[in-house]
Amino acid sequence: MNNKPKKVYIDYNATTPLRQEVKAAMTDDIDVFGNASSMHASGRLARNMIEKARTAVSDLIGAKNGNIVFTSGGSEANNMVFHTMRRLIETSAPNSRDEILTTAIEHPCVLNSALHLKNEGLKVIVLPVDEYGKLKIDALENALGSNTLFVSVMSANNEIGTVQDIKQIAALVKKAGAFFHVDAVQSIGKTLVNASELDVDYLTISAHKIYGPKGVGALYARKGVPLFPLVYGGHQEDGLRAGTYNNAGILGFGKAAEIASAETEKYAKEMSVLRDRLKEGLLKTIPKIKINGHPKDVLPNTLNVSFPGAEGEAILLSMDMQGIEVSTGSACASGSLEPSHVLLATGLGPELAHGSIRFSLGWGITQNDIDYIIEVLPPIIARLRAMSTLSWK
Repeated sequence: MNNKPKKVYIDYNATTPLRQEVKAAMTDDIDVFGNASSMHASGRLARNMIEKARTAVSDLIGAKNGNIVFTSGGSEANNMVFHTMRRLIETSAPNSRDEILTTAIEHPCVLNSALHLKNEGLKVIVLPVDEYGKLKIDALENALGSNTLFVSVMSANNEIGTVQDIKQIAALVKKAGAFFHVDAVQSIGKTLVNASELDVDYLTISAHKIYGPKGVGALYARKGVPLFPLVYGGHQEDGLRAGTYNNAGILGFGKAAEIASAETEKYAKEMSVLRDRLKEGLLKTIPKIKINGHPKDVLPNTLNVSFPGAEGEAILLSMDMQGIEVSTGSACASGSLEPSHVLLATGLGPELAHGSIRFSLGWGITQNDIDYIIEVLPPIIARLRAMSTLSWK
């Protein structure tokens, strides 16, 4: 008799599996080994395929008036933008713009880049969000001024799924004469994003969030904006990112982008139905839970729930024993015992923040999977609450 529990992977915001079409694109062309910087036939073939992938990524994000720079992922792309701002400040004349703004709920690679610059003596302001994780527009308006050089705001939060009003924010930033960067890693492929229409200067994307390979991402830079290399060396990427091209990774990225371009609207519709089924099921079967994030402006695949009286890691491990793989927050912060900085920024107390689980759906999740979670989770929470010294009733 097989007592192995059903497996349900519902942590797609951390990473997605490779689509079969992406695997095929990478393996079918594995013999395209030429160095894309070489001028001979093998090199030209590799370069042509890389440029085809670049076009697919560009089309996905509507990059009609800008360039795509391939990187090792979203973190490198974000760091490249902050490095550029530091270089601008270092090389500018006295009394030039020298202030950087970001928000309290950014991904660690953005927040820590900003804090690193602050520790070096640069002027950095971290803007607050409301209880749903939305940037407080009045705080942004009050902070913007003649000294503002740069503003970085993520389009959608990786933990609670809240989607920012990027077009409104962009208009305010551009009116102030500052550069605007959007970390769009979590929203690309889940919602329609058009960099040109949003009038952003820089935008970040990562392949492994859209069913592509890990270790490859891209930075969109609008034509004419400054961009300094983070990695120095050869002439690759027009001198902006040195290093031999990751042929297989970039080709897989291109195929994933091509598929995402065709499926984003379908994805959003199907994931929102499943997410709502999960939310309604948990609200009906588990008392006193709290749904985090914006009730409407939220990624179609993301549900963040606080379970008073139960600890997040205990919930995660108990669910894992039942074959359900979830997250307590950002995978990039999973080694930390501190409560989620995102949830704390929304005003959630440490106890509730520690008792939160992120469900992030993706292709392959079925109604049966959702119903299995709704069946398995209530007794887990009841057991953990019975053992807990925390008050939740």
